[in-house]
Amino acid sequence: MGIFNRTSKAATTSTAVATAPAGPDLAHLTGDYTIDASHSAIGFAVRHAMVTNVRGVFAEHDGLLHLDGSNPENSTAALTIKVASIDTSNTQRDEHLRTGDFFEAETFPEITFRSTSAERLRDDSYRMTGDLTIKGTTGQVVLDLEYTGSATDVYGAQRVGFEGSATVDRTAWGLTYNAALETGGVLIGEKVKLSFDISAVKSV
Repeated sequence: MGIFNRTSKAATTSTAVATAPAGPDLAHLTGDYTIDASHSAIGFAVRHAMVTNVRGVFAEHDGLLHLDGSNPENSTAALTIKVASIDTSNTQRDEHLRTGDFFEAETFPEITFRSTSAERLRDDSYRMTGDLTIKGTTGQVVLDLEYTGSATDVYGAQRVGFEGSATVDRTAWGLTYNAALETGGVLIGEKVKLSFDISAVKSV
């Protein structure tokens, strides 16, 4: 999964907690996994008109995980998101988001994430840092992750689940479009809350 080369000093914010050495033994999870897009969700929320949030998802995405249950710092993730699959439950808004005002989907059809480090925090909590690339600009993002469990499904596949979140400043990736409100303030907030609900299947 490729990642665009041009980088910037994009800044992000995310809540993180201190590293803790203790935690359950997850050695049995070690291995390579493919993200099951049909049972996963990648979403976002951004303030609209200073009073509420617009929420959306990217319906098409794929990714690979390598998990090391004994040494979580050796775990990695790579994710590719299809920009054109953006869905905010409003066709006109979705079409606008695909234009040059926002994601410029025809020129930059993919958003990518590639991890650069990982660590266990406490119990089932983890932190993963990586490079997020949007519109050819790459910036660092820190994900707060929670291991939600593992199971063997009805087809005999071993699954693992994670939930994650991060908050980023969209303008750091060139997503600067906005409009002033007559009552003061702006139409679209700069902070975007990202959410991840991931189910991944272990490779045989």
